[in-house]
Amino acid sequence: MIAMREAGVSDSHIFIDKQSGKDFERPQYRRLVRKIRKGDLLYIKSIDRLGRNYEEIQNQWRVLTKERGADICVLDMPLLDTRRGKDLVGTFLSDIVLQVLSFVAENERENIRRRQAEGIAAAKQRGVRFGRPPAPLPENFVLACQRWRAGEISVSKAASVCGMPRSTFFHRARCYEKEQTVK
Repeated sequence: MIAMREAGVSDSHIFIDKQSGKDFERPQYRRLVRKIRKGDLLYIKSIDRLGRNYEEIQNQWRVLTKERGADICVLDMPLLDTRRGKDLVGTFLSDIVLQVLSFVAENERENIRRRQAEGIAAAKQRGVRFGRPPAPLPENFVLACQRWRAGEISVSKAASVCGMPRSTFFHRARCYEKEQTVK
């Protein structure tokens, strides 16, 4: 927002998607593409806002500049400003810079994924447990579990008595029984 305001873009003309960038299913971006017209100027903070990989960035650039006829100014890369150099040399230079930066964006995304996977694998080797810690078992869990195993009540009844879904009860009962056999 700060960069857009510094570029002179009013808040009413700023489109923001607040969800993850793992894919390109972004409603505000789609709305922006529908609204943009020939001669409009689109400011973007960084080239990777146009896509998650080389091909996607190239495609979105083409859609916006060629099909929609808009100009694009990439704030963190002043060389990518289609308002300048509309001649053959200017277009050529913009295309080269765009291709290099698209490659860099995709390469960085792949590096992030690889480093993340390595970090997760290392943490698992150290015994780090991911996710929310399990809720404590209700006081009547052991009795309900024993009655269910003895065939006195159904799994549904045991889960209901413990105040948890059937699947959770079943999972926790199996974990509890494993713990008991280890002891």
